[in-house]
Amino acid sequence: MAESGSNVTDLFRASTAHSPSFAALSRAAGEGREIVDFCIPCNPYFPTPEIFAELGRRLREILTYYPSSADTITAELSSVLGLNPQTVAMGNGSTELITWIDHLLVRDSLAVPVPTFGRWTDQPMETGKRVDMFPLPETAGYALDPAAFVDFVRARGSRTAVICNPNNPDGGLLPRRQVLALLDALHDLDLVVVDESFLEFADAEPDPSVAAEAVLRPNAVVLRSLGKNFGLHGVRFGYLVANPGLAGRVRAALPKWNLNSFAETVVFLLKDHREEYEHSLRLVRRDRQEMIWQLSRLTGLTVHPSQGNFVYVRLPEAVDGAELRDRLLQEHGVLVRECGNKIGSSSRHLRLVVRPQGDVRRLLAGLEQTLYGARNGAAPQPLPAPHPLPAAHPLPAAHPLPAAYSTGTTAYSTGTAAVDRLLTGA
Repeated sequence: MAESGSNVTDLFRASTAHSPSFAALSRAAGEGREIVDFCIPCNPYFPTPEIFAELGRRLREILTYYPSSADTITAELSSVLGLNPQTVAMGNGSTELITWIDHLLVRDSLAVPVPTFGRWTDQPMETGKRVDMFPLPETAGYALDPAAFVDFVRARGSRTAVICNPNNPDGGLLPRRQVLALLDALHDLDLVVVDESFLEFADAEPDPSVAAEAVLRPNAVVLRSLGKNFGLHGVRFGYLVANPGLAGRVRAALPKWNLNSFAETVVFLLKDHREEYEHSLRLVRRDRQEMIWQLSRLTGLTVHPSQGNFVYVRLPEAVDGAELRDRLLQEHGVLVRECGNKIGSSSRHLRLVVRPQGDVRRLLAGLEQTLYGARNGAAPQPLPAPHPLPAAHPLPAAHPLPAAYSTGTTAYSTGTAAVDRLLTGA
């Protein structure tokens, strides 16, 4: 068992960009080892067992034959969602769409608050863009100040701006009126992207999406995920909404059969299962509220409010998240997302996916035993930190403009001295 546990935790050191896949972890853990997943932000209540049974009955057909064209699948999704198909482009996961947005629509530079979803920083850097990173202060609960972000974009001269709403990993949500005001303030940029991948889980206001307004603007794109919402990350499907010109440019660049037959089957099932889907979202929102309350009772744990299907927590002093992650996995079979490889975060932070109460009790028991011994409230037994954690302290709100440093052949700057020091180790 010890050897198997070592193989599992070694996977986390093989890549600094993201967590290993669940399939890789399962193979390393060996047969019979159950892993409860608090890392991958899936909807645990959808598809229902009945839908999975239907997919199972059709498995041979799904795997045997080519899917329909993306235009056919997009037309069906648009019909279900009440969208004009000319304003929609579907991709093989939202990450594929981020890649095409970067290649087709982003020029020179991109501004984005951090911490956030890593592909919004990594993808443009990989294609030689300057990425201007706006730090979300921990002292303000990682809340985005739209006016300060606009000032930052102006000061840096960024040509594209991106926000995730709700943001990943902290789950912070800007009200719809503030997002629209942000789009108005940045109307002269080449592009403004609002990544709404987790918006289906929000309940702070009845209709927080700005997709309907994006189609009327020349430079706005709204990105949505289907895998996260439908609990089907492995299917890989998502979509963007924009004016017909922008959406058409992305559709024209996508491969003919970029969507697989599983994606087509699920999309065509949706109209008959909307009630079950809406019910699943209500269950996730209920579980989120309960999970936040339960985590908040743990001594020394800082729990941030969230509108996503995950909760962002700061660990007690002197606790290293990577060591905690490994011990939770080895000793309790609980997989968590340690955020030390997210720019603007640190290994003092975990992102914990919202799950049903039975799973949460297992997580809480593992945290209590690993952090405090047998029970909460006992003197903490800190896990060793293997190295200093410079990002554990709140980043300053000021935005100095340091000299750019080089990443390979491209001059690159975050636009913030504290983040520059974090990245370079200076």
